[in-house]
Amino acid sequence: MKSFVRNQGKKFPYFGDKIVKREEKQQLISELHDVFNKAGLVVVTLNKGLTMPQTTELRNAVRADGANYRVTKNRLTKLALAGTPCESMADLMVGPTGLAYSEDALSAAKAVVKMAKATDKFEVVGGVMNGQKVSVATIQELAALPSLDELRGKLVGLLVAPAGAIARVCKAYSEKEEQAA
Repeated sequence: MKSFVRNQGKKFPYFGDKIVKREEKQQLISELHDVFNKAGLVVVTLNKGLTMPQTTELRNAVRADGANYRVTKNRLTKLALAGTPCESMADLMVGPTGLAYSEDALSAAKAVVKMAKATDKFEVVGGVMNGQKVSVATIQELAALPSLDELRGKLVGLLVAPAGAIARVCKAYSEKEEQAA
């Protein structure tokens, strides 16, 4: 059984619960600072009561799309934002927030917009792309764009289609000549 010390109506862990040490906080701030320097897109989300299975589903979906999702304390996140290209999003860090981030501009956007459409307990509130603050509408537009792999597939299809058409025309002419002979 866990013991708690009462202090002005708030519960503080006394034994049993892990207390985050200053060194661990500094390490988290350093990790987030690196993320903010490297990320092409950082999306700030608002968690309004996701269940644990929904949060796990979100993390898995974000990872499957090639991005990352992290829930952090706003105060630590604001400290990590200082001096990074993402510094302008500090005002979005209000309430129970989470961060989806990726080096490319599409992965994080696709995953969080998909989750926001699936449940009303999750909301996209804004973000930063390549150092510029972006709105929710911009993030939704990014999510609607095809991925790089999809674009490559379409390009290959466009390049192969004329060659296939020429081959079919040549084949039709050769069959016509064979029938005429």
